Amino acid sequence: MSAEVSRPRGVGRPPRLSLAAIIAAAERVLVAEGPEKLSMRRLATELGSTPMALYHHVRDKDELLVRVLESQARTMPRPDLPAEPRDRLVAASVLLYELLAERPWIVEVLTGDDLIGPSALWIVEVMVGAAADCGLTEDEAFYVYRTIWFYIVGDLIIRVTGGRRRARAGAAHQDGVVAGLTADDHPRLASLAGRWAELNARDTHRRALTAIVDGLLP
Repeated sequence: MSAEVSRPRGVGRPPRLSLAAIIAAAERVLVAEGPEKLSMRRLATELGSTPMALYHHVRDKDELLVRVLESQARTMPRPDLPAEPRDRLVAASVLLYELLAERPWIVEVLTGDDLIGPSALWIVEVMVGAAADCGLTEDEAFYVYRTIWFYIVGDLIIRVTGGRRRARAGAAHQDGVVAGLTADDHPRLASLAGRWAELNARDTHRRALTAIVDGLLP
Protein backbone atom coordinates (compact mmCIF):
# COMPACT_ATOMS: atom_id res chain seq x y z
CA MET A 1 0.00 0.00 0.00
CA SER A 2 1.44 3.32 -0.99
CA ALA A 3 1.89 5.94 1.69
CA GLU A 4 -0.65 8.75 1.62
CA VAL A 5 0.97 11.99 0.59
CA SER A 6 -0.60 15.19 1.88
CA ARG A 7 -0.46 18.27 -0.30
CA PRO A 8 1.22 21.36 1.09
CA ARG A 9 -1.18 24.07 2.20
CA GLY A 10 0.98 26.98 1.23
CA VAL A 11 2.42 27.62 4.67
CA GLY A 12 3.29 31.28 5.06
CA ARG A 13 0.89 32.51 2.41
CA PRO A 14 -1.50 35.32 3.36
CA PRO A 15 -5.08 34.15 3.90
CA ARG A 16 -7.49 34.46 0.98
CA LEU A 17 -9.29 37.79 1.18
CA SER A 18 -12.79 38.87 0.27
CA LEU A 19 -14.05 42.36 -0.40
CA ALA A 20 -16.47 42.03 2.52
CA ALA A 21 -13.61 41.17 4.89
CA ILE A 22 -11.58 44.13 3.64
CA ILE A 23 -14.50 46.53 4.14
CA ALA A 24 -15.18 45.17 7.64
CA ALA A 25 -11.52 45.53 8.61
CA ALA A 26 -11.39 49.08 7.22
CA GLU A 27 -14.45 49.99 9.29
CA ARG A 28 -12.72 48.68 12.43
CA VAL A 29 -9.64 50.79 11.77
CA LEU A 30 -11.72 53.88 10.98
CA VAL A 31 -13.77 53.55 14.16
CA ALA A 32 -10.80 52.85 16.41
CA GLU A 33 -8.14 55.10 14.89
CA GLY A 34 -9.76 57.53 12.44
CA PRO A 35 -9.28 58.12 8.69
CA GLU A 36 -5.75 59.49 9.02
CA LYS A 37 -4.51 56.14 10.32
CA LEU A 38 -6.12 54.10 7.56
CA SER A 39 -3.69 53.05 4.85
CA MET A 40 -3.40 50.00 2.67
CA ARG A 41 -0.39 48.90 4.71
CA ARG A 42 -2.24 49.39 8.02
CA LEU A 43 -5.23 47.50 6.65
CA ALA A 44 -3.04 44.65 5.42
CA THR A 45 -1.60 44.35 8.92
CA GLU A 46 -5.12 44.22 10.36
CA LEU A 47 -5.97 41.38 7.97
CA GLY A 48 -2.68 39.51 8.27
CA SER A 49 -2.12 40.00 4.56
CA THR A 50 -0.09 42.18 2.20
CA PRO A 51 -0.93 45.54 0.58
CA MET A 52 -0.63 44.00 -2.89
CA ALA A 53 -3.33 41.46 -2.04
CA LEU A 54 -5.73 44.31 -1.25
CA TYR A 55 -5.24 45.87 -4.67
CA HIS A 56 -6.88 42.83 -6.26
CA HIS A 57 -10.14 44.06 -4.68
CA VAL A 58 -9.89 47.87 -4.55
CA ARG A 59 -7.98 50.26 -6.78
CA ASP A 60 -6.77 52.58 -4.01
CA LYS A 61 -7.67 54.08 -0.65
CA ASP A 62 -10.31 56.36 -2.17
CA GLU A 63 -12.20 53.44 -3.69
CA LEU A 64 -11.93 51.62 -0.38
CA LEU A 65 -13.39 54.59 1.50
CA VAL A 66 -16.27 54.90 -0.97
CA ARG A 67 -17.07 51.21 -0.50
CA VAL A 68 -16.96 51.60 3.28
CA LEU A 69 -19.23 54.66 3.10
CA GLU A 70 -21.62 52.75 0.87
CA SER A 71 -21.63 49.81 3.29
CA GLN A 72 -22.42 52.13 6.18
CA ALA A 73 -25.16 53.96 4.27
CA ARG A 74 -26.93 50.71 3.42
CA THR A 75 -27.17 49.76 7.10
CA MET A 76 -28.38 53.13 8.37
CA PRO A 77 -32.04 53.31 9.37
CA ARG A 78 -34.60 55.04 7.15
CA PRO A 79 -37.46 55.86 9.52
CA ASP A 80 -40.79 57.24 8.44
CA LEU A 81 -40.68 61.03 8.40
CA PRO A 82 -43.49 63.56 8.92
CA ALA A 83 -45.73 64.39 5.99
CA GLU A 84 -45.70 68.15 6.65
CA PRO A 85 -42.66 69.51 4.74
CA ARG A 86 -41.30 71.82 7.45
CA ASP A 87 -41.47 69.07 10.06
CA ARG A 88 -40.01 66.60 7.56
CA LEU A 89 -37.03 68.88 6.94
CA VAL A 90 -36.38 69.30 10.66
CA ALA A 91 -36.69 65.56 11.28
CA ALA A 92 -34.38 64.67 8.37
CA SER A 93 -31.82 67.23 9.52
CA VAL A 94 -31.84 65.88 13.08
CA LEU A 95 -31.61 62.32 11.78
CA LEU A 96 -28.61 63.17 9.60
CA TYR A 97 -26.86 64.87 12.53
CA GLU A 98 -27.46 61.95 14.88
CA LEU A 99 -26.42 59.29 12.36
CA LEU A 100 -23.13 61.11 11.79
CA ALA A 101 -22.62 61.82 15.49
CA GLU A 102 -22.62 58.05 16.03
CA ARG A 103 -20.00 57.69 13.27
CA PRO A 104 -17.75 60.77 13.53
CA TRP A 105 -15.10 59.24 11.28
CA ILE A 106 -17.57 59.57 8.38
CA VAL A 107 -17.63 63.34 8.86
CA GLU A 108 -13.84 63.43 8.66
CA VAL A 109 -13.90 61.38 5.45
CA LEU A 110 -16.62 63.50 3.84
CA THR A 111 -14.91 66.78 4.67
CA GLY A 112 -11.38 65.61 3.90
CA ASP A 113 -12.07 64.08 0.49
CA ASP A 114 -14.54 64.49 -2.34
CA LEU A 115 -16.09 61.11 -1.56
CA ILE A 116 -19.60 59.91 -0.89
CA GLY A 117 -21.58 56.69 -0.86
CA PRO A 118 -24.48 56.94 -3.34
CA SER A 119 -26.84 55.14 -0.97
CA ALA A 120 -26.53 58.03 1.50
CA LEU A 121 -28.03 60.54 -0.92
CA TRP A 122 -31.60 59.51 -0.10
CA ILE A 123 -31.58 61.83 2.90
CA VAL A 124 -30.29 64.72 0.78
CA GLU A 125 -33.16 64.07 -1.62
CA VAL A 126 -35.59 64.19 1.30
CA MET A 127 -34.17 67.47 2.61
CA VAL A 128 -34.10 69.23 -0.75
CA GLY A 129 -37.57 67.90 -1.55
CA ALA A 130 -38.99 69.05 1.78
CA ALA A 131 -37.58 72.54 1.29
CA ALA A 132 -39.03 72.67 -2.24
CA ASP A 133 -42.41 71.52 -0.91
CA CYS A 134 -42.33 74.58 1.36
CA GLY A 135 -42.51 76.78 -1.74
CA LEU A 136 -38.83 77.30 -2.54
CA THR A 137 -37.23 76.96 -5.96
CA GLU A 138 -34.82 74.06 -6.48
CA ASP A 139 -31.86 76.43 -6.17
CA GLU A 140 -33.24 77.86 -2.93
CA ALA A 141 -34.00 74.38 -1.62
CA PHE A 142 -30.42 73.31 -2.31
CA TYR A 143 -29.17 76.39 -0.45
CA VAL A 144 -31.27 75.36 2.56
CA TYR A 145 -29.80 71.86 2.49
CA ARG A 146 -26.25 73.16 2.09
CA THR A 147 -26.64 75.60 5.01
CA ILE A 148 -27.91 72.80 7.25
CA TRP A 149 -25.10 70.52 6.08
CA PHE A 150 -22.45 73.13 6.90
CA TYR A 151 -23.86 73.50 10.42
CA ILE A 152 -23.90 69.74 10.99
CA VAL A 153 -20.36 69.22 9.73
CA GLY A 154 -18.98 72.24 11.56
CA ASP A 155 -20.55 71.31 14.87
CA LEU A 156 -19.44 67.67 14.71
CA ILE A 157 -15.89 68.47 13.58
CA ILE A 158 -15.50 70.93 16.46
CA ARG A 159 -16.78 68.31 18.89
CA VAL A 160 -14.52 65.57 17.51
CA THR A 161 -11.33 67.63 17.39
CA GLY A 162 -12.11 69.32 20.71
CA GLY A 163 -12.67 65.95 22.35
CA ARG A 164 -9.33 64.67 21.11
CA ARG A 165 -7.52 67.78 22.31
CA ARG A 166 -9.09 67.56 25.75
CA ALA A 167 -8.19 63.87 25.92
CA ARG A 168 -4.54 64.80 25.31
CA ALA A 169 -4.31 68.00 27.36
CA GLY A 170 -6.93 67.34 30.03
CA ALA A 171 -8.68 70.68 29.42
CA ALA A 172 -9.61 72.87 26.48
CA HIS A 173 -7.22 75.74 25.77
CA GLN A 174 -10.19 78.01 25.12
CA ASP A 175 -11.53 77.43 28.63
CA GLY A 176 -8.31 78.72 30.14
CA VAL A 177 -8.27 81.78 27.90
CA VAL A 178 -11.85 82.72 28.80
CA ALA A 179 -11.16 82.13 32.49
CA GLY A 180 -8.45 84.78 32.33
CA LEU A 181 -10.67 87.52 30.89
CA THR A 182 -11.51 90.53 33.03
CA ALA A 183 -14.86 92.24 33.45
CA ASP A 184 -13.30 95.55 32.40
CA ASP A 185 -12.44 94.36 28.89
CA HIS A 186 -14.95 91.53 28.32
CA PRO A 187 -17.82 91.94 30.78
CA ARG A 188 -20.19 89.46 29.12
CA LEU A 189 -17.60 86.76 28.56
CA ALA A 190 -16.12 87.20 32.03
CA SER A 191 -19.56 86.66 33.55
CA LEU A 192 -19.86 83.40 31.60
CA ALA A 193 -16.33 82.18 32.33
CA GLY A 194 -17.34 79.89 35.17
CA ARG A 195 -19.89 78.12 32.96
CA TRP A 196 -18.04 78.35 29.65
CA ALA A 197 -17.00 74.69 29.48
CA GLU A 198 -20.44 73.47 30.55
CA LEU A 199 -22.20 75.69 28.01
CA ASN A 200 -19.90 74.51 25.23
CA ALA A 201 -20.53 70.89 26.15
CA ARG A 202 -24.32 71.18 25.92
CA ASP A 203 -25.95 69.22 23.13
CA THR A 204 -28.20 71.75 21.40
CA HIS A 205 -28.36 70.29 17.90
CA ARG A 206 -32.14 69.79 17.86
CA ARG A 207 -32.79 73.35 18.96
CA ALA A 208 -30.19 74.72 16.56
CA LEU A 209 -31.44 72.78 13.54
CA THR A 210 -35.03 73.79 14.24
CA ALA A 211 -33.96 77.43 14.42
CA ILE A 212 -31.98 77.15 11.18
CA VAL A 213 -34.90 75.60 9.33
CA ASP A 214 -37.34 78.21 10.64
CA GLY A 215 -34.94 80.98 9.65
CA LEU A 216 -34.45 79.69 6.11
CA LEU A 217 -38.00 78.76 5.13
CA PRO A 218 -40.50 81.39 3.94
